[in-house]
Amino acid sequence: MTSPALDILRRVFGYPAFRGDQAQVVDHLVGGGDALVLMPTGGGKSLCYQIPALLRPGVGVVVSPLIALMQDQVDALLLAGVRAAFLNSSLDFNSVVDTERRLMRGELDLIYVAPERLLTDRFIGLLDQLVERDQLALFAIDEAHCVSQWGHDFRPEYIQLSKLHERYPQVPRIALTATADELTRQEIISRLGLDNARIFVSSFDRPNIRYTIVERDNPRKQLLAFLADHRGTAGIVYCLSRRKVDETAAWLCEQGIAALPYHAGLDAGTRQKHQQRFLREDGIVMVATIAFGMGIDKPDVRFVAHLDLPKSLEAYYQETGRAGRDGEPSEGWMTYGLNDVVIHRQMIEESPSPVEQKRVERQKLDAMLAYCESARCRRVVLLNYFGEEAVACGNCDVCIDPPQVWDGTVAAQKALSAALRTGQRFGAGHLIDLLRGKNTDKMKQFGHDSLPTFGVGADMDDMGWRSVFRQLLAGGLLEADAQAYGALKLTDEARPVLKGETTLTLRRHAVRTKSKAVKKTREKVGTGATIAASDSPLFDALRGWRADKAREQGVPAYVILHDRTLHELATLRPQSLTALLDVPGIGLAKAERYGEALLELLRDG
Repeated sequence: MTSPALDILRRVFGYPAFRGDQAQVVDHLVGGGDALVLMPTGGGKSLCYQIPALLRPGVGVVVSPLIALMQDQVDALLLAGVRAAFLNSSLDFNSVVDTERRLMRGELDLIYVAPERLLTDRFIGLLDQLVERDQLALFAIDEAHCVSQWGHDFRPEYIQLSKLHERYPQVPRIALTATADELTRQEIISRLGLDNARIFVSSFDRPNIRYTIVERDNPRKQLLAFLADHRGTAGIVYCLSRRKVDETAAWLCEQGIAALPYHAGLDAGTRQKHQQRFLREDGIVMVATIAFGMGIDKPDVRFVAHLDLPKSLEAYYQETGRAGRDGEPSEGWMTYGLNDVVIHRQMIEESPSPVEQKRVERQKLDAMLAYCESARCRRVVLLNYFGEEAVACGNCDVCIDPPQVWDGTVAAQKALSAALRTGQRFGAGHLIDLLRGKNTDKMKQFGHDSLPTFGVGADMDDMGWRSVFRQLLAGGLLEADAQAYGALKLTDEARPVLKGETTLTLRRHAVRTKSKAVKKTREKVGTGATIAASDSPLFDALRGWRADKAREQGVPAYVILHDRTLHELATLRPQSLTALLDVPGIGLAKAERYGEALLELLRDG
């Protein structure tokens, strides 16, 4: 006998079975329990609260910080036959009143609310009335890591969400996030009062994403070479500064790539227009600061590129996780250099944050740098950071093209000695000039051309020495003094190496023209539809039909049907409405709405 939850999954959402912990989470929430759910992007978190909201009496209230994306989430639910709405500042007064009336008349299954609106006296009054009628099904707190002051997306209003439990202790709550280390998890539990919640932790692994990190040399040239394999596909390029975003987007447009800028310095109308184009058009590349991306629901983002180092592994995981939500092969690519570490250090030291928070942020930056410089599988290092065991993946640059390692003890001693003999007051550029014996004006000005270390590293080029200094920073033997413009200082861990009491293995700097990771053949990943199906005329016809429907209805194409569903249609070619319902992603409402048109297309194809 099919359970009520499984029946809704199949009938409404069109999926044959639950994945991972979904069924357990749904059952726990339907039974009235609280839950903290850590599940990777694309892992199906939304179903964990949408199905319980349909099974429990009343309306499910979803707290989301993402005003611009609520519309798309609601549109997708409406197409699936779910009565959904949102309340946020984009609505005029009459629309707000109309939505509130529908809410109080019991005409909604789910309502999405921004946290600042949820906590107003007006909305709390509506919730009080719903509770009195036993018509409040649950609270879902999406992007729950926003509650963490240690995290990368801290939102002060999220801390106040603890009031929900204090005022409505009988209403079950579910907090969801795709990214949280142990420290962030504990803060979510503490700040939201989830001490008695059941914790569900799915694997953080995103096996369809290929991770590649390259040393910064000529970043624009490197980015263009990477994008050559992604022409016509949607992607995101992250930059640290607004100026770099604007300049990079303009330059990409000059190269014939449809690129748009996005950062907090643009007016709200421009940001919304650019985001809508990214979500609703094919092949747009968004160049952005971290102001863009949290909760991006677009499933067919094929790559995320970083032109600057993220400030933590959580941020890196969250940002790269915006690629490949549909499970198809995707890439996370990054180029970085020593200067990134100096800039991040300065940002940490100059921030008004408390001392303890700065200490945590420095640790997170160190872990990010260590990840970049590791000679181990990228996925193993990343998953280990989140407390998950893993084996080498075969789908990252380190696995595909393993770096050579060498005994770098002597080179490290030379580098450390150069920093020490110059008073630990200079950055890597000057120290490399010293080691290579370059007679610059600055060298003569400080008398460094007469030091014993002058010229002792002439056998290695600049890039080789930069690699050594990065690895010494990553290994904690050096630290960048942000208050001295990135001057490199020795740590206590450097002394055993300097004294010859221990040896040091380093990864060898290598010049790569084009990563083998990019050249490797794309594989079938976790779906019954082969990539070959996406090259067929039928698939193209289905995409064209979907694009027309999306334009007619003013929604993103993926709200109509995901690419994966189109792959399945092109492969299975169902010939009846009953067979159509066997295709993942097509529930009753979509079959009734689009069935005849799809079957006609499939017959003609």
